[in-house]
Parts: sequence; structure tokens; C-alpha cells
Amino acid sequence: MIMQLIKRMAGAMTVAAGLFSAAFAHAETNLVVGYQQIVGPFVTAIADGRFDAAAKEAGYKIDWRQFSSAGDITTALASGDVPIGVIGSTGTAAAATRGVDLQLFWILDNIGKSEALVAREGSGITKPEDLKGKKVAVPFVSTSHFHLLVGMKQVWKLDPREVNILNLKPPQIVAAWQRGDIDAAYVWPPALSEILKSGKVIADSEGIGAASVPTFDGLVVSKGWAEENPKLMAAFTKVLAQAYTDYNANKAAWTADSPQVRGIVKLIGGNGPSTVEALKLLSFPNAAEQASDTWLGGGAVRALNASAKFLVEQKQISKSLDDYAPYVNASFAQSAAK
Repeated sequence: MIMQLIKRMAGAMTVAAGLFSAAFAHAETNLVVGYQQIVGPFVTAIADGRFDAAAKEAGYKIDWRQFSSAGDITTALASGDVPIGVIGSTGTAAAATRGVDLQLFWILDNIGKSEALVAREGSGITKPEDLKGKKVAVPFVSTSHFHLLVGMKQVWKLDPREVNILNLKPPQIVAAWQRGDIDAAYVWPPALSEILKSGKVIADSEGIGAASVPTFDGLVVSKGWAEENPKLMAAFTKVLAQAYTDYNANKAAWTADSPQVRGIVKLIGGNGPSTVEALKLLSFPNAAEQASDTWLGGGAVRALNASAKFLVEQKQISKSLDDYAPYVNASFAQSAAK
């Protein structure tokens, strides 16, 4: 009787220990990734399950969470709730400056032609230098605002004080444009698509970025988490590299009805034709380009330095750091490129 009781207790303890171990293992291997409504190969690889498969093989389970803004993702990163997340270049600079211990490890996209300076028909503006004395709308403290000022100061040698720069959100820009209240605007789709119906692009972030520093969307990771989970980071980045290689080699196949584009639409909304157009305005560097001096090997650091100075000018942060190199990690892209 006593022996049976002991055996039952031992069995119960074994089951309990097993349940505890399983729960502990699950907690150890669970990964939350925060993303935004940004088109690209990254989203396609989420939608078709490639990330999930690679993570499972490496012993992890991904919990995908969509956020409405980079600010929300930054807060989640700072709290430790989200180890990996999508943030733009200005948001990354701001987060690093405010003490979030993160590292940029992948460039999701070069914003390029998806943000542009458009002159309204009849405005008399045929080139950027014609902006002097004109009304130009842009959402303040955005990547568009950043490149507008960079273009004026570094590329076109135009004093921003000689231009009437107005702070308008994208929907306000469209309304002001239709009323004829503004002469030009620097913005992104869908507002960009609307104003192009009666306007002409005179500059874009691809050209300004090539002449100065680019603006981009990127994936960042908690530095400590990455150091503790190298296996997952290697698997995650390998999927990114494969997805970007696939897109760059087969762009023509990404049509409105293709599985890739349907996957993007299903995950973040929109429709096939608009998603295809949005993809065409962006550029997606492959793993080798990611690791090069153009991006994670140097260019991204220069972009973050410039973005931080811009944020100081706009009084969004009190001061910038001396160097943002510790917040960029090219090692994962380098490994994926081999």
C-alpha cells in the first residue's frame, strides 16, 4: 500500500515536472516579432510561413504582432515585450538616442521613389531651385521632411527659410492640393498617388539619398536578446536573404494575382494593383548589399547620425549621440550572404 502510494506520488511528480519543463521550454523559445503595414519580401515570407518553418526547425515559435506605428514598437522593444521589430531610419535614431539597447540588422527597404517632391501644375516649379518663395507641404518630423531639408541644404543649396514650408498630414496635403492652396508637396502613397494626377515629380528620396544619406525601413533587435539567441537570428536572417533574392530575381512574377502579392494583401490589407505599384517604388537590397558599405557596413550609420541631428533640429530629442555605429550590426547579413 505504501509502495503503491509512493509510486503514485513519484508518477505525479514526474508528470508535473514534465509539464513544468514543457511550459518552461515554451517560454524560453517563444519570440514576438512586431511588424507594420509595409509592403515587401519580408511580409511575403511571413504570409507564406517561411519564417515560421525556419523558426520551428531552430526550436522557436514566432508570435507575429502588427503595430500601427514605429513609436508603439519602440515602446514594446524598450519594455522587452518585443525582441524584434520594424522601425524606420528616423525612428531607429530616436530610439537609440533615448537609450533603447537595439541593433539594426536588416534594411527592409530603401524608401527611394516611394517618397517624392511633387510640383502642382501651373505652380511655375520645374526644378527644386524654383521652390524659393513657394508653399511646400510636408508632414513634419517624417522621413519626407528629413529628405526635403537635406535636399535643400546639401543638394540644391537652397535656404529653407526662403521657402514657405507647411506642416500638413497626408490627407491634409491632398485636400490643400485640390483647393490649390499649395504649390508643391513631399509625401508618400496614397497621398503621393493622388497629387501626381495633377502634378510632376521634381525630386525623390532615391536621388536625394544617393547624393546624401538614404532613408529606409529596417528590422531591429534587442542587442541582449540577439546575443542570447544566435541560432534564431541566423535562421531568421537566412529567410530574409532568400526572400529578397527571390524578389529581385523574379520581380515580373509579382503580379496583382500572384501568391506573393496576395499574401501581402491578406496580411496588411490593400489590393493587388496598389501593392504592385508600391513595390515598384521601393528597392530591396539583397544580403550582399545589406552587408556592404552602402548599408549596414557604413551607410546606415551615416544615415542614423544625420537623422539624429535632424531630430535635434526639430526638437524631438535634446541631443544626438556621438556615434551610432554600436546600434548597427552587419554580422547577420554577412553570414546570410555567404
